[in-house]
Amino acid sequence: MKTDVITISSKGTRMEAALLQADKVAAYKEMSRKNALHLRLLAEEMMGMMRSITGDVTGKFWIQDEDGVYELHLQTEKWLTSETREKLLAASTTGKNEKAKGLMGRLRNFFEIGADEDVAAFSNPLILPGMYEYTTAPAMDWEWSMIHYEEALEACKPEKAEAVQEARDELEKSVVAHVADDIKVGIKGRTIEMTILKKMT
Repeated sequence: MKTDVITISSKGTRMEAALLQADKVAAYKEMSRKNALHLRLLAEEMMGMMRSITGDVTGKFWIQDEDGVYELHLQTEKWLTSETREKLLAASTTGKNEKAKGLMGRLRNFFEIGADEDVAAFSNPLILPGMYEYTTAPAMDWEWSMIHYEEALEACKPEKAEAVQEARDELEKSVVAHVADDIKVGIKGRTIEMTILKKMT
């Protein structure tokens, strides 16, 4: 099943409709209270990240499921270059953006720079194996997965212990990382897409 696609904006337009859609899916699928809360929470985290993106950005949100695995999708078009982003921030009240905090903060930064040449800036200051990679999957030019990231942290050498611990602490504090089974971010051409996956039992 795939829900209707809702167009939302970083200014908050139709975000309430997107959250209501999560509630409707839970009711239609007769989810337990716990699963319904988890679905709503993941949608709220996704909307929160979207709202924190610099400027006025529109995106498409929908939910689909298959064999008990629910996918929350957020899709936007690349629109900011690093230079444009800096100009927007310079014109803002404070002249700076909020520092990226936690997993969703880093993902927000990636959505802002999109497929710009400095893709590695997404992971700054944690440039670690598995943080970002080009994929051979035909559906995406580039893809990052939370599961692969966690595996990469386990494989890191002892000399990166401090950075690895920081990354683990970041994941530990992330609400969405605790609730979701995986988070994927990918690029296809100018399209950026985040998918949060949750298996409901």
